[in-house]
Amino acid sequence: MSGGFRLADPRQFLALGFGSGLLPRAPGTAGTVVAAPLVWGLGLLPAWAYVTVLAAAFVVGCWICGVTARAVGVDDHPAIVWDEFVGLAATLVMAPQSPAVVAAGVVAFRVFDILKPWPIRVFDRRLHGGFGIMLDDVLAAVPAAVCLHLALALLG
Repeated sequence: MSGGFRLADPRQFLALGFGSGLLPRAPGTAGTVVAAPLVWGLGLLPAWAYVTVLAAAFVVGCWICGVTARAVGVDDHPAIVWDEFVGLAATLVMAPQSPAVVAAGVVAFRVFDILKPWPIRVFDRRLHGGFGIMLDDVLAAVPAAVCLHLALALLG
């Protein structure tokens, strides 16, 4: 157990990105990197299945992130990284699933998730609980995906 977290609780285990969010430095980046091979595997699914899994992961994420945040008494604790998993998957929707593209998606997503440009920052400050934790990362995925797809179109 670290910081009041209980990895034995499956909800917290998932919310903490299989424990990756407990790394002392850059837990969001750690969670995104741990998510990368899973998202790459997700990319092997047909588009409809990818989007279905992504939507389910968002809904489950609202619940598990909310439960975990309440358990430790911090609304959006940095160790909660399931939102990074879903954000990366949203960034890579309809992108070719090569190691280089997934790596570029990681970078693009992290840039927008860290900077939180308007209006993402507004939502991040005003929405709380599991839905708030999840939404700002999905919103960060939108410009990250646009930049990724533009780069792919220009390079391809």
